[in-house]
Amino acid sequence: MHSLTIAWHMVRRTLGRKRGWIVYLLVPCVVVTLTVFLMGQTTAASILVSYVNEDEGPAGQYLISELERSGQYVLKQSVTESTLKEELIENKSTVGVYIPEGFSDALLEGQWSTVKVYEISTSEASVMIRMTADSAATRLSGTAALIRETSGPSVNPMMALEEVIGQSAQNRVDTQVTDLNLYARPGLSNVTGFTLMFMMTLISSVVSMIMDDRRQRTLSRMYTAPVRAYQIALGNFLGSLVVGSLQVVIVLVLSRYVLRYDYGIPLLLHFLILMAFMLVSLGVASTVAGLIRNGQNAAMINSMIVTPTCMLGGCFWPLAIMPDFMQKIANFIPQKWAIEAVETAATGGTLSDIGLPLVVLGLMAVILLAVGSVVLRPSESGAGHGA
Repeated sequence: MHSLTIAWHMVRRTLGRKRGWIVYLLVPCVVVTLTVFLMGQTTAASILVSYVNEDEGPAGQYLISELERSGQYVLKQSVTESTLKEELIENKSTVGVYIPEGFSDALLEGQWSTVKVYEISTSEASVMIRMTADSAATRLSGTAALIRETSGPSVNPMMALEEVIGQSAQNRVDTQVTDLNLYARPGLSNVTGFTLMFMMTLISSVVSMIMDDRRQRTLSRMYTAPVRAYQIALGNFLGSLVVGSLQVVIVLVLSRYVLRYDYGIPLLLHFLILMAFMLVSLGVASTVAGLIRNGQNAAMINSMIVTPTCMLGGCFWPLAIMPDFMQKIANFIPQKWAIEAVETAATGGTLSDIGLPLVVLGLMAVILLAVGSVVLRPSESGAGHGA
């Protein structure tokens, strides 16, 4: 009962004023919603593919036309292979396709010429482009073999290949793209990462509120009452959890039903993942609030905890591009497990498939709450400063 009373008073202090609604609910939700709107509207048609076609025959142009015909990509021609690679590194394109010189000649001579597909990280788009290129090259190779076997010495093989390609273009069978949920939709990891980052801003508000209680001797009066340390920590934890739950609900409602963003995840499963991460964030807040002895240090929380953990946890970029030792460190970062759970669920995973990330997040929350209940004390040097 003591914990529930402390939690109720914390909710009243947080949301009992207009400023509390604006700072703790409205601003984070607006920022996350804008993130969803700006970074989450990536569709298949907006996937930019840079290509270099150095083949002077019809086979290279046929392969490019196959990519254009799918209607899934925006194609941009690059000057050289090195330019194509630079565009990928500078994030100016998603996938690069390089058709080597003499591609058509090699096919007509019975040689297998490889079409190179460049990518920074494996995605559904890169896999589909590679499959399209391999399929087109296989068909062209079969056509070239047939031309070699049936054409006489007076027939120009290159012109025959061009004629066959032209005839096939007039009798194409339409295709329909089916989403097999092999990969999470483009932009989902960025949307999730920024959502987690702004959810962690609740840490700053919880720490600031506990520091205010210290300066105003409210925390000291709690400890003089017949209340155990873990009950005080649990009360602060539950009160913040209510505010955090409202944040999660509002973000999901705005992004799903107002912006119509399709996460590819069932609503309840998505809510469960975000709430598991929220529990860890509040556990971090309880621990940090107990360790900080100077109210001025509370302003450093974002630069010392939120931003570094988001960087290590993969909120801003894929973990695969990080060095091996940093990837091992990421196993101790809650953002990594939350993003992994979301991406697994987005590819058709069930609750049992994301069991490990949820268990890890739950253990982190329990451990941090236990530490927070131990280190949270009203007495520290300079507690009365600023009172």
